[in-house]
Formats: sequence, structure tokens, C-alpha cells
Amino acid sequence: MAAVLTKAFAFIAVILLGYFLKCLHFFAKDDYKLVSKIMLDITLPAALITSFSNASIDLSMLAVILLGIASNLIMVLWGYFASRGKEDSEKAFCMLHYSGYNIGAFSLPFVQNFFGASAVVVISMFNMGSSMMTAGGTNAIVAAVSDSPEKESGFKAFKKMFSTLAFNICILLLILSLTGIRLPSFVLSAASLVGSANGFLSMLAIGMMLEVNFDTKRIGQAAKTLGARYLSATVFSLLIYFCLPFSLEIRQVLTLAVFSPVSALAPAFIEKNKGDVALSSVTSSLSILVSIPIMLLLLILNEL
Repeated sequence: MAAVLTKAFAFIAVILLGYFLKCLHFFAKDDYKLVSKIMLDITLPAALITSFSNASIDLSMLAVILLGIASNLIMVLWGYFASRGKEDSEKAFCMLHYSGYNIGAFSLPFVQNFFGASAVVVISMFNMGSSMMTAGGTNAIVAAVSDSPEKESGFKAFKKMFSTLAFNICILLLILSLTGIRLPSFVLSAASLVGSANGFLSMLAIGMMLEVNFDTKRIGQAAKTLGARYLSATVFSLLIYFCLPFSLEIRQVLTLAVFSPVSALAPAFIEKNKGDVALSSVTSSLSILVSIPIMLLLLILNEL
């Protein structure tokens, strides 16, 4: 318990450090983009390489990928029915913010630091399924059910799934693991060194991205959207923990995953759909502030 609390406070401290350094103008407004790029394209892939090399993987992990897809589809449908009869921009907002999980930049560092390598593999598999939706699949559905200006072909949406290095690394590592091929020891040694910085950079970037000067006019709508999102996360977590035939560690990791914040890609897709980008940003920032205490509480409960 003491170890979990120590790590939890350390994570919060790094987030606050990033936020206050931004307020003190140590970081420029857009510096978080560079930190996020280093994290997503360097330290995160390295952390994945280390975790996959130390974990045992079998075909049951494919079920976790399907769970990532299914959870997003369910929330996309809920967002659609919750916004029936409303303008297309609001419909797009609900579908894109009810669904989608910020795993790579948020939840994975939590799992990396509080669980073992096998847990990182589990949440990475969930993220693979989720990314198929958040990287283009959900937006393609939005375009199909509205007069969205962001019309995408099925091929274009499929292609977007492979636009991130971490997603491609996951696919490659999954294939290598299932075929029994191991990477050279010098690669694993370098990956371990680089990947150890992933948690720190992730939390620092989150602090740099946080905005607490919210537009009060938008907080109400954001709170309503997040209420639906976290209600569904509660239901999902209970079903996962008590009903799915996975090991305890896998169920614990997946219950954390469904409480992840709104996908970092949501504001970009809202902009393409001519929606309220400011509202999307408020919703995303609030979701981070809500997810942090929930996930830390779940981590503490796992230790009891």
C-alpha cells in the first residue's frame, strides 16, 4: 500500500510540475507537442519493446483487442442515440467524446509503473483495438451518419490506424512474440534504458497540456458528456472484473483502461467536423482531472 501511494503521489507531483512550469513560462505554450512527440515516438515504443520481451503472450490476447474495438463501438452507438434529432456537429461531438481512450499517453504509463511487463502488453492490446476506432474508424462512422465535411473512404480510415509508430510497433511485437522470435539483447538493453523515461515524460506532458481556466459556459455540457462516459466506464469495469474469464491481473488492467480520459485525437476530429473545438478541449482537460483520482483509487483498491 505504501509503495502504491508513494508512486501515486510521485505521478501527481510530476503532472503538477509540468503545469506550474508552464505557468511560470519555463515551457512555451506549445512545448508540450515536442515532449509528447518524444514520448509517443521514442520512449513509448521502447517501453513496449521491453514489456513484450518480458511477457508471455498467447492467442487469448486477441480477445483483448476485440474488447477494445467493442467498447468503442458501444459508446459510439450511445453517443449517436443520445444526440438523435440534434445538429450534426453536436452528434459528432457526442460520438467522438463518449468513445475513445487515451491509453498511450495516459493509462499505459500508470500500468507500466504499477504492474509488470505482462500488464503493459494487456493494455497495449486493448489500445490496438481502441486505436482502430480513435485513429479513424469512429470518424468514418460519424461521417457516414451525418453531413459531415470530413467524408472518408473506408481505406483512408483503415490507413489512419497505421499512422502512429506505437501502433505499428505493437503489431510487429505481437507477431514476433507469437512466432517465438526474440530481439537481440543489445536492442532490449537500449529499449529498457529509453523506455524507463516514458512514465515521467507522459505525466510531464499531461501537466503541460492541462488547462484549468475553463469557459464556464461550456463546463455544463462537458460535465454531461463526461457523466455519460464515466457511467459507462463503471458498468464496463464491473462487467470486466466480475464476468470475464481472464486472470485477475488482466481484469485489473482492463478496469483501469476503461476509465482512461478522452482520446487526444478528439479535438482534431471535432475541428475537421466543424464542431466546437473549445468545448472539446474543455472536455478533454476535465476528463484528465477526473481520470487521475479514479485510476489512483483503483490502484489503491487493488492493493487491499
